Order: sequence, then C-alpha cells, then structure tokens
Amino acid sequence: MTAQHIQTHDEPTPLGCDPADLAWVENTVRQAGTSFASGMRILPPMRRYGMYAIYAFCRVVDDIADGHDPLEERTRALQDWHARIAALYEGPQVAPKEPLERVLLAAIHFFALRQEDFAAVIDGMLMDTQTAIVAPDEKTLDTYCDRVASAVGRLSVRIFGECSDLGDKVAYHLGRALQLTNILRDIPEDATRGRLYLPSDLLDRFAVPHDPVRALTAPGLEGVCRILATRAQDHFRTAFTLMKSCRPKAMMPARIMGASYESILYAMLKRGWAPAVLRQRVRTKLPAKAARFVHSYLP
Repeated sequence: MTAQHIQTHDEPTPLGCDPADLAWVENTVRQAGTSFASGMRILPPMRRYGMYAIYAFCRVVDDIADGHDPLEERTRALQDWHARIAALYEGPQVAPKEPLERVLLAAIHFFALRQEDFAAVIDGMLMDTQTAIVAPDEKTLDTYCDRVASAVGRLSVRIFGECSDLGDKVAYHLGRALQLTNILRDIPEDATRGRLYLPSDLLDRFAVPHDPVRALTAPGLEGVCRILATRAQDHFRTAFTLMKSCRPKAMMPARIMGASYESILYAMLKRGWAPAVLRQRVRTKLPAKAARFVHSYLP
C-alpha cells in the first residue's frame, strides 16, 4: 500500500493524516498477516485507520518485548513508549517525528482514546520482558490478560463507535477469551521461549510440572487446558450476549474477531492437547460470505 492509493487529487484523508503515515500503519497490519485484519477491513476509512494505528502500536511494543536485545534495552524501549504516549496526551510542543505517533495522535483526539489503556498494554509487555512468565497465579494471569488483550479491546470499542460502559464490559470478556485462546494455542511455542502461561493451581491439581518443556508431555495437561477452554467459552458467551445491548454496527467488527477466535478454540477442543497432537497447528477461516455481509451492513 502506497500513499497514492490513499489520497487522490484534493480529497481529504482519514483522520486528516498524511497519506504516507496512513500507508505506514496499514503496511504494518498487512505485513503482520494478523487474523484480526478481516475485522478491521470492514470498517469505514476513519475507523479502519484508527484500528490500524492501534494494531501497529501493539505490534511495535510486542516486538520490543519479544526481541533479542538485552533486557535493559528492551525495558528502556518500552518505558520510552510510556513517555511517548504521555507526550501525545500532554499536547506535543512539536509534531511527533514518527508516522505511528502522528496517526495515534489523530486517533486519540478523534475517538477520545484513554491514556490508561495504552499504558496498560505497555505494562503487559513489561510483564513479559522483566521475567519469563511461568505458571502464574490466577491474579497474575488475569492481570496479564487484561493488559495485553482487554486493554486493546477498550481502545478498539471506542474506535468501533461504542464508548459506553457496556463497550468496556465487552472488551473485558472478549479480551480474556481471545488471550486464553492464544495461550491454549501457543503452548509449544511459548515453551521454546521458557514461558508457560497456564495457572499454577490448575497445573498442581493435574500434576503437571511447572517446567515449560516437561509440561508438554504431562498426561494432566489435557485436563488443565480443557478447564481453561471452558473459561474462554464462558467469556465468549458473555461477550456476545453483551454485544446484543450495544450498537449493532459498532459491534460488528468485534463479532467477526470473536467468531474467528472462537472457531480456533472449538478446533482445539476437537483436537485436544495430548502430546501426540499438541504441536498440530489448528487453522480455521472465517467464511467469506460473513465478511461480505458485514461490509454491506456498515456505512
């Protein structure tokens, strides 16, 4: 995607941003190949580029957290993002130098995005950076899910057009559903990085070692994962119920994202988490007709 594709002649651009800046955030989404892209593409241009900026921000800080730089450098880079976000809210004395910051600034003002939600995302990345998360207690796991997923949801629902308390409740439940699904899907990959996000109380109940690699072959892993999958199902169910009380058009992207991840969860429940199948990647695709329906439904 180039700037020429975004602006022709003297037409206004989404969020009033420079076409090159919009192209930068869109390219970040395209290159990531995220499963959330289908939910973003159906949005009107203003909201779509707002979401591209949020995703690009999350991608950047996540790459810092998962990078190979020394811990001190990664921590400093994430703390720098705390300062950058704060500067956007304080009213920068000069225009931000980076494309992402310029589009974020426009989105913050246009959609009344809250600073504490950006801060929560960065704090979630710091949790992953300071130490490898291994067999966390329930409170730590829930805090992590809130920061890396539900906080993103709280930013997203405002861009979708749902700024009510109900929107925040949708973000609370859908974010946790998505993150628990991620955790259940990525157990082998996380183990290679010395991480195990499954809660310690469930691991102990099913006699699963807290060591990330040894946990992969533990007979009790299936039981742990099925309980977490049930939690994710409950969060999906609650989120979809809450969406019915929100503005239908505003919730349509969230429905697509939720349906996409719920299908992954059901595929894993069908496959199971036995050692023989654990490394088999589950893949599902949201039906194209659903995306076409949503696109025609939105203005």
